[in-house]
Amino acid sequence: MKGIIYTGETITDHKLLAMLPKELQAFLRQHNGVVAYFGGLHIRGCCTEPAWHSLREAWQGEQSLQKTYDTVLKNDIPFAQDCVGNQFLLRQGEVVFLDTETGEIAPLEVDFKHFLIGADKFPVDALGLEPLRRWQQQGGMLAPGQLLHVYPPVCIAADTDKATLATVSAPKRLAFLADLYRQIKHLPDGQALTIKPLQD
Repeated sequence: MKGIIYTGETITDHKLLAMLPKELQAFLRQHNGVVAYFGGLHIRGCCTEPAWHSLREAWQGEQSLQKTYDTVLKNDIPFAQDCVGNQFLLRQGEVVFLDTETGEIAPLEVDFKHFLIGADKFPVDALGLEPLRRWQQQGGMLAPGQLLHVYPPVCIAADTDKATLATVSAPKRLAFLADLYRQIKHLPDGQALTIKPLQD
């Protein structure tokens, strides 16, 4: 993996580790989660702190993805996220992609090992790095625990190349996305919608 800007400290949540598939266990024993590709991929760790890095928090915590998104199953393991907060879940050994704006799920038809291989070979396509590359070209960078906030949201933007980008904490970005999903999930196509920009 390239561009590693954060590596998780020693595993502290051994009970959670024991619940994970063997390939993910093996990875986390070697590196207890990482932020790689200069913020383009965050693989969560078996820890309680920092909370933004905790796999248990994302999987079973108060703001867990399964409590927010109807499409996320109880046994889906939210092991990673991309630079804007879209999620990668392990579902019965296969990686699926969760669009956190719309709640749509897309099977990637790879297991954990081949997901990492694909990310290493084709990071821009596999991890959707276009917003991060644009942010870097503007002189910006992501710190561990941060995600890129894209406004207006991709699902309603006429031209995503003109969307504004900003860094925000991962919990703040994920809360914005969850709120957006709750607002739009039952709206019919073509319905007008007013979305407030993220406030500091």
